[in-house]
Amino acid sequence: MEMTAEMLSGIKASISSAMKGGFYRKRFAGIDPEDIRSRADFEQLPLTEKEDLREAYPLGLQAVGDERVVRIHSSSGTTGKAVIIPYTQKDVDDWAVQFARCYRMAGITDTDRIQITPGYGLWTAGIGFQLGAERLGAMAIPMGPGNTDRQIQMMTDLRATVLCATASYALLLAEEIERRGLRDSICLKKGVIGSERWGEKMRGRISRELGIELYDIYGLTEIYGPGIGISCEHGCGMHLWTDYFYFEIINPDTGRPVPAGETGEIVITTLRKEGAPLIRYRTRDLTREIPAPCPCGSPYPRIGMIAGRSDDMVKVKGVMIYPSRVDELLSAIPGVSSEYRIEIARAGGRDTMTLCFETPLGSPGERGSLEKTVEARFRERIGVTPRAVAAGMGELPRSEKKTARIIDKRE
Repeated sequence: MEMTAEMLSGIKASISSAMKGGFYRKRFAGIDPEDIRSRADFEQLPLTEKEDLREAYPLGLQAVGDERVVRIHSSSGTTGKAVIIPYTQKDVDDWAVQFARCYRMAGITDTDRIQITPGYGLWTAGIGFQLGAERLGAMAIPMGPGNTDRQIQMMTDLRATVLCATASYALLLAEEIERRGLRDSICLKKGVIGSERWGEKMRGRISRELGIELYDIYGLTEIYGPGIGISCEHGCGMHLWTDYFYFEIINPDTGRPVPAGETGEIVITTLRKEGAPLIRYRTRDLTREIPAPCPCGSPYPRIGMIAGRSDDMVKVKGVMIYPSRVDELLSAIPGVSSEYRIEIARAGGRDTMTLCFETPLGSPGERGSLEKTVEARFRERIGVTPRAVAAGMGELPRSEKKTARIIDKRE
């Protein structure tokens, strides 16, 4: 994206602040922020990786004194050491402002009742949705994850108008509401969905079965949390709050900027963060910048919906497979529903892949024909042939958090 003079000033200030913490003091030793006078100068700085943040555990990123830290949040740490992010009161307030802006972009007002199902605690999700609701002046219903019976009871009794959830849990709730015949008992109008990539078929099912408008919200623990961007009513990308951070789109392999409009990895530099400023942080999220103005008239730039992650690719028989490509392929096949699961194993020294997908088709003949179609399309479009297995609607596992689409059982 274009780097304005104001952004460049914010970047310099952020680098100066970051260097008060142990990690960046060492990383940028010998660098004077005032020597950064252009985008080209800035792009000479090294990228910050997730592993760098793990090595800074627990508080190597902290750039202020303890007396100014009011909270910490953390990544899950399921794939390594957790990343600890300290927040000052200003960081918390800025996050609330951004999140309330997201709600307004989605047409949500202080008369809405917002049911919050993402998790609370060290994770940023639940409390971020709540902060934004309180800043907006809306009624927050802080349910947290799970306990679907209680979720549906509160949704109907309190007449919630907005559902905040992962795509996986929104689908689970939609299916359960339909199964119980409660569609006419709920008052939901909108859904604010985040935390995982989701395809068009899944989007269509949730919207149709709950009768709601859906908005994609973007964010990550390292950069405040969810709420740093959201889609608008036109659904043609997500607007990012670039008064709070600067973003780049780079080639994941070379680290160099990609041409405008091409897909690459989003890299973020915070402009106002105090507790733990981040400089050129690789999110690993794949998207593209949308340079054209949005029909909604917002001045904030847009990126496309997250297509996947540069590190969620798996290789089978030498072929690289991304969940986003599987989604696109299955979305184009009539009779295949939104839910699928791929299991990769090794037998006799060879990789094997089983693709289970849901379908409303019931007869063995119809399912068998559909399995052959899926196998053929997969071979044509992706270059490897799975064993396709058709399952009935609702037979694949559902999740109250994120759904694991690809299960790699190889060592």
